[in-house]
Amino acid sequence: MKQCILFILIVLSACSKNESEPSSRLIAFGQPQLVTINGYSADIMEPFLASNGETLFFNNSNHPSVNTNLHFAKRINDVTFEYQGELKGVNTESLDGVATMDNSNTFYLVSTRNYNQTLATIYTGQFENDSVSNITLVFGISRNQVGWVNFDVEVSKNGEFLYFVDGRFDENGGPYEADIAIAERTDVGFQRISPDLLKNINTSALEYAACLSSDMLELYFTRVDAPISETSMPKIYVSTRESVNEPFRKPYRIEMIDGFVEAATISPNNQIIYYHKLEGQKYVLYMVRKE
Repeated sequence: MKQCILFILIVLSACSKNESEPSSRLIAFGQPQLVTINGYSADIMEPFLASNGETLFFNNSNHPSVNTNLHFAKRINDVTFEYQGELKGVNTESLDGVATMDNSNTFYLVSTRNYNQTLATIYTGQFENDSVSNITLVFGISRNQVGWVNFDVEVSKNGEFLYFVDGRFDENGGPYEADIAIAERTDVGFQRISPDLLKNINTSALEYAACLSSDMLELYFTRVDAPISETSMPKIYVSTRESVNEPFRKPYRIEMIDGFVEAATISPNNQIIYYHKLEGQKYVLYMVRKE
């Protein structure tokens, strides 16, 4: 199922319009800066900065020819990290990537390790030091339909909500559809909630790679037109709201973040956005700061 995630190698932006809804407030960003991870030279994809602001999780290339695993690094400064190695206890011979974690160090990831048996891809465990323990499948997320894959996940800092993606694939590839969904924690796992909070986000285009600010008032995500073509180019959008009980407003593209870009993650103080960018044949890490 690794090829299910391959779509992020070829994807183009589109923005829906809904004049009945208010637009998001504009957020100004500075110039992008390249981020270095000392001691690491391979692809950097799907970055996630932990709530301590010091630990950066990411995965290497998700190409089917590569064993996609989770790695981590420690912060030196805003544009420099020190590579710590592969994350222990979590990687398999299947695709393992897209890290996210709440304030209690409850860790989530996407893994295709048992998709053919479970039709599910989102797992959780507990992060400590350099490893994740007690890896278990998250219940209440999967649509339990062949061809539908949850290929992204983001947890709110309080651990109460999961933002994830429903993507439809077939034997020829995909996704042909991709929308962001939300689930709320229950006593036995998570349960999907009404899509109304995302009514201004999901369109006929592909939306994925959700990133939620610590106050849950800003939503960053990637959008691309469907169907995918070799000339597609993904873009990063942001949407805001005034209350956690309100729907996110009409999003807009962050124009300072240009090129083939995906997968935003935001710093704990909500001031810096990290994301991966394709330069030549390699995915590298960039950041922009709010002004």
